[in-house]
Formats: sequence, structure tokens, C-alpha cells
Amino acid sequence: MTTTTSTDTLLRLRDLEVRIGDASIVRGVSLDVRRGEVLGLIGPNGAGKSTLLRAATGLLPLTHGTVEVAGAPLTQLDRRARAQAIAVVQQLPEAPPTMRLAELVLLGRNPHLGLLARESAHDYAVAQDSMERAGCADLADRMLGTLSGGQRRRAFIARALAQEAPLLLLDEPTANLDVQAQCEIFELIRALAANGAGVLVVVHDLTLAATYCDRLVLLAAGSVVAQGAPHEVVTSANVARVYGDRVTVINDPSHAAPIVVPARAGDGGNP
Repeated sequence: MTTTTSTDTLLRLRDLEVRIGDASIVRGVSLDVRRGEVLGLIGPNGAGKSTLLRAATGLLPLTHGTVEVAGAPLTQLDRRARAQAIAVVQQLPEAPPTMRLAELVLLGRNPHLGLLARESAHDYAVAQDSMERAGCADLADRMLGTLSGGQRRRAFIARALAQEAPLLLLDEPTANLDVQAQCEIFELIRALAANGAGVLVVVHDLTLAATYCDRLVLLAAGSVVAQGAPHEVVTSANVARVYGDRVTVINDPSHAAPIVVPARAGDGGNP
């Protein structure tokens, strides 16, 4: 059994509650993201997944609970320190449509630059490598406004990679990508974890999440329903509880992870 030490934990959330107005969007959520792992955040629309990610980076105030990054309270880290520790890809990131993709990616180096410092050859090399790993180097000179949704997604992932932060928070990084591209992005995420990064990723596709994530946290109505290994979380009982009887969980011995498929009306849903 591997012992997890405090230095292995890159992100620690304890008893988080986030209220927006009179609505409690997230409540009682505790989780850890460890060095070298991919933790998937799953759940239906409105479960609080994106809100949880925003709260974990300090973009939303907490009603209750604590956030620690590499053992330090988030509230004690200034903006630059947070950017050096955490790279974030939001669900709907924004940037000027006339900005070139290469310029966007180079912004990921800003947390590592001193006051009034210019980018070095090393910074340009990191940006180039990040574009290549994200599969968008051939689009470097294109303006963001001319890109498809999937191409823009790759651009923002490349910017996050250019930060070289040990912790990555990704909100649906494969949205608008075809199946091959989804697999390529998740293989990249797995490679980052293998090199020591910790990744918290929001995933809507349950089969994709179960295939590529080391552990999963299932949210519903802002609370944790289950967390653990994919086969412990993506079960017929848990899926039926959260998604209803319109999906079926298949445990195929030839596939390492559970497979979740739609069930047509009249098929009986989960067995």
C-alpha cells in the first residue's frame, strides 16, 4: 500500500460550501488531488462541478470550508503564486478574437516573468512545446476568432501547459472535440500526471472519465454522492440514483473500466 504524505497532496478541499444568493450550490464537499493522479469530477448538469472548480481557485468566495494548495491556505497565496501553482482551463474561456493563438499560449509564461521582464528564448520554447503537445502548433498564426470550438479548446489547454504549474484544473477540456481528439487530450492529461502533475478534471462523458481517471468524485445537487476508484463510483446503483433509469452501466471484462450507454425507453434501464 502506498502511503500518501502531505507533500503528495497538491489540492485539499475540506467541507466546502458555496452559496450564490439564497441558493446553496456546493455543500459539504471534501476531496484531495494528489501528485501523479487524475481525479475526475462527474455529475449531471447543475451538480455544482464548475462552481467547485471556481471556488477551488478563489474565483468564488466560500461560505464555509477551506482550500489548501500544496499545504498552504489558498488565502495566503497572492495572485502570482496562485498562477505558478495552478493552471486553469475554464469551461468557456475568453480572449480577444484578433489575438493569435501563439500569443495566447505565451501568456501562460506571465507568472514566471519578473516585473517589466520580456519573454526569453526559454519562454518561447516552452510555449512552442505546449502547442505541440496540445496539438495546435499548426494553428499558431491563426487568430482565435477564426478557430472552431475544438481548436480554441486546444489553444487554452496549451496556455495552461505553458504555465508549467504542478496542479491543473480543467473544466470539460474535451468539449467540442471529436472522439479521436478526446482520447488524445486525455492521453496528454495522463502523461502530465505520470510526470508528477495533479489534475482535477470535469468530465461529462462517464465512460471517458472511468477510462482515463484514477479516481472519481460523483456530485449531485452540490453534494458528493460517491468517490473512489472508477469501478466503485460508476455503478448501476449510483448512476440510477443520479441520472435516472435512462442509462445503463456495462461491466465488460474486455474493458478495464465501466461502460455507460443510453437506454432506450422500454429497455428497462439499469439491470
